[in-house]
Amino acid sequence: MPIKQLYFFNLSLIYHTKKLYIFVYTNVVETMKTEEILKTDHLKDTKKLVINIMLCADKATTMMNESLKPHEISIQQFNVLRILRGQKGTPANLSTIQERMVNKMSNTTRLVDKLIHKNLVERFVCKENRRKIEIIITKEGLKLLEILDPIIDHLEDNFSNSITKEELLTLNQLLEKVRN
Repeated sequence: MPIKQLYFFNLSLIYHTKKLYIFVYTNVVETMKTEEILKTDHLKDTKKLVINIMLCADKATTMMNESLKPHEISIQQFNVLRILRGQKGTPANLSTIQERMVNKMSNTTRLVDKLIHKNLVERFVCKENRRKIEIIITKEGLKLLEILDPIIDHLEDNFSNSITKEELLTLNQLLEKVRN
């Protein structure tokens, strides 16, 4: 079914069937300058940059949490599922998953255990090296990602809808430069 926009407070209905309604967080808050949020007159440019990055990260995290919550999955669990799907059927070990995690502070073993309990991934002992544990995404995990992909795509598009395509490209280049 095509994506439809029906606004209800900060949620937007993006997908529905007779039994399933999927909402995502929609930002309807007025734009505020960083100084207004922090109730200060002046911020040094470097401090303002760091605070803006933190505020944007918090906004993105809030939007992701709101979108994933109805599916009883965390951002970190979602990240693990996407990493495993990217393996294209090849199992991954815990260190491979940990290396590719967006949030490096996550407890990968605990995340995988929770995904196993939800039947979204399977863990097994490597045939060549019995000390090595390998993880693979299940059909249920892939089905969940099929549901979540359009929701997250919509959320990501919504996140940057207040800037032009050129500004988006420039912002990404600048953030990569700052991060590296």
